[in-house]
Amino acid sequence: MDPRTTLTAFDRFLATRGFALEAVVVGGAALSLLGFITRQTRDCDILHPALPPEILAAAAAFAAEVRARGEALKDDWLNNGPSQLAGMLPPGWELRLQEAFRGRVVVLRTLHRSDLLKAKLFALCDRGLDLPDCVALAPTRTELAEAIAWLEPQDLNPHWPEHVRATLGDLARRLGHGP
Repeated sequence: MDPRTTLTAFDRFLATRGFALEAVVVGGAALSLLGFITRQTRDCDILHPALPPEILAAAAAFAAEVRARGEALKDDWLNNGPSQLAGMLPPGWELRLQEAFRGRVVVLRTLHRSDLLKAKLFALCDRGLDLPDCVALAPTRTELAEAIAWLEPQDLNPHWPEHVRATLGDLARRLGHGP
């Protein structure tokens, strides 16, 4: 899905039903809305707040309408999958939000670049699937060093810090930050 196109259509859909949504979006949808990436995304990950049942039902009904037109969109395209991340982010993340999308009834903010970068780097270390997004964010050496200090205590696995350093070292090399 193209997040901007999908969210614009969803904004109209919600407006006709008298609903509104203000939330914090992360993941690929946030990166796309901010212009860091241009690839399609599978979903729209909402960090905060928990999506109310009526919004989730509306998102599923919207997805059914999209599929009826022959386009692909899963019922759970709008979800709170990464909500646990809110408790892990650096303190004050809520004060550093930036607007990512504004429609008539849908307003989405996202993390400040430094927090978004940390979230994507955590996902890279945790899942190993976010390398293109991390490359697109083009972190500096300084940002990677700051991220390592934040990432290392995020997992209790005794091998996690070594894994973080190796993963971010590989990313640094890909970005041309040294051997």
